[in-house]
Amino acid sequence: MAIALNVKKLFKTLAFAAGVFLLLSIVAFFALRNYALRKVLDKAAVKLQITYQTKLTYSNATFTGLAGVHIENLCLVPNQMDTLLYAQNVQSSIRLGYALLLDFRIRDVLVENGLIQLVKTDSVSNIDYFLHPEKSDDEPSGEDANADKQSNYAKTVYNLISKILSQVPSNLLLEACELRLREDAQTVSFQVQQLQLADKALHSEILVNARDFKQHWVLEGSASPKEKKADVQLFNQDTGGIRIPYITDKFNLHAGFDSIRFTLASVTLEDDVLHVKGSASISQFLINHPKISKRDVVINHASIAYHVQAGESFIGLDSSSVIRFNQVAFYPFIQFENSPDTIVRLGIRIPQMPAQEFISSLPEGLFKHFQGMLVEGSFDYRMDFVYNENKPRDLIFESNLQKYGLFIKQYGEANLNKLNSDFVYVPIENGRPMRPILVSLANPDFTPLDQISPYLKKSVLTTEDPSFFYHRGFIDEAFRQSIIKNIRKRKFARGASTISMQLVKNVFLTREKTLSRKLEEILLVYILENNRLSSKERMFEVYLNIIEWGPNVYGIGEASRFYFNKKPSDLTLGESLFLATIIPRPKGFMWRFDKQGNLKDFVGRQFKFLSDLMVRRTVLMPEDTMNLTHLFPVPGKAKEFIKLAPDTNLVDTIMSPDGILGDEAE
Repeated sequence: MAIALNVKKLFKTLAFAAGVFLLLSIVAFFALRNYALRKVLDKAAVKLQITYQTKLTYSNATFTGLAGVHIENLCLVPNQMDTLLYAQNVQSSIRLGYALLLDFRIRDVLVENGLIQLVKTDSVSNIDYFLHPEKSDDEPSGEDANADKQSNYAKTVYNLISKILSQVPSNLLLEACELRLREDAQTVSFQVQQLQLADKALHSEILVNARDFKQHWVLEGSASPKEKKADVQLFNQDTGGIRIPYITDKFNLHAGFDSIRFTLASVTLEDDVLHVKGSASISQFLINHPKISKRDVVINHASIAYHVQAGESFIGLDSSSVIRFNQVAFYPFIQFENSPDTIVRLGIRIPQMPAQEFISSLPEGLFKHFQGMLVEGSFDYRMDFVYNENKPRDLIFESNLQKYGLFIKQYGEANLNKLNSDFVYVPIENGRPMRPILVSLANPDFTPLDQISPYLKKSVLTTEDPSFFYHRGFIDEAFRQSIIKNIRKRKFARGASTISMQLVKNVFLTREKTLSRKLEEILLVYILENNRLSSKERMFEVYLNIIEWGPNVYGIGEASRFYFNKKPSDLTLGESLFLATIIPRPKGFMWRFDKQGNLKDFVGRQFKFLSDLMVRRTVLMPEDTMNLTHLFPVPGKAKEFIKLAPDTNLVDTIMSPDGILGDEAE
């Protein structure tokens, strides 16, 4: 009985002590809270100054009410730079439970007369200090630093998302705030008349002022930072779609859209794998850039249902994601791994679909030559790409399209059947049409394939496309090698063009260097080759009769007369090798000659290299090369150009180990 009384007395004493401690904590908090708030701000100011060379100032910071904070004239100014952030009035309420532990978590926020200003002048920006912070003395270095690079992507991204969302207030109100972007003489202003997030509902009115236009944007939807969910939409309240400012003057890029929508459905961490799911969509997306197309490119509707995954050593877009544009749906897969090797994996799957829906869905302005094309049947497509940074030569690139009753009923602007009959070819030079070339026996310079020297045909095939008569328009290995070299050089340093691609580019397309032209070229070549619309012999015959071989010299008939005053059937091996090797730069043929009008010594070495290669491939017999020389006359009109050309130390790239022939010779 006595023990029970003692236990009861002990519990009462502990409860009283806990109550006193809680009361003292509350009293201490209210007594010291303004001091604690200023200490937090002063600590942040020191951190900003040391790490980011940025000064934090404010005129007044106090608690109001039970858990409110009021800060006046809050300002962030990088050293010797323009003001980065200013807010005349900031009011917020904090979560009291966390505040007792000096962990200030924001619940409600009001910002009035605020400004975020990003300024760049003479390549110096007022956010440079934040992009390149000062290193702390206690930061790891050496092996420790390298170990830190092996991040756990899942936990890193999840913690980052959680930390950011935990700081987003449940209720937010911005009034008379502005985001201003200024670079040299260009200024873009986003004036937020009001942005309100209350009870998960989001609404904002934004006035956009750019150099050449003004718009009134509306942002609305719902957002719940605590639940990690959002559904927001952006559109133009005025007539017409949204124009994207700044990028026009900066990148010569015109872009816009009617509306864009983004949703975040869930963010979860399961078995140390992060899963982020949601969707995004855009309507009437328009883009115009000289490198993309000479015309406006328009996609009526595009969307993605995304599933981003991140593990201990990988991050990527899961193959369950779906991208749609117009009527086409495909499943992408993108993954970056950093252990044990750095590997990039890409994949695309298009399940079986009607071919006409695909043709009709091609973006307007990007595939002009396909407009009006009618097709029957269906197809599916699969592409796989794997690149290991430590084993670049093991690159995997596989592309496979399966056809099911595919048949072309009507061509668009590019009628591929015209290759099989007489037609007029109009070369394009610097965007201007040149004199028309009649591809017909009615043209005395047109030369049928069987009347062209075998040496010329073999030489052109060797330098331009050795497997032309065996492939279907593309050479997979050439694509692989091209990708490897372009990645290694970190630029577009090598292509993988075949005779089929050159023929389509010359006959049906322009020479403009745009993404649009290249995509059309690939599709047209595939249709031409895989539907056997023309024989290989006819394609090669047309190719040899239209390609440029010098200034205003088109076709082998004109070329053989221009250089050698001969018929194409009479060309020697040396003359044929000369003509084949100038195809990449026909207007520069004269630089291959010295002051005396003789071909330079490097041309002789080039002839030897090519002839040996042709013998190894059994394209030539050894006796064919017995009298091969680069010392032969050029009696045609070409000699007039040779006399005018200054002597140079020209080195031809065909001998380079990085070239196609160099790779094959290895």
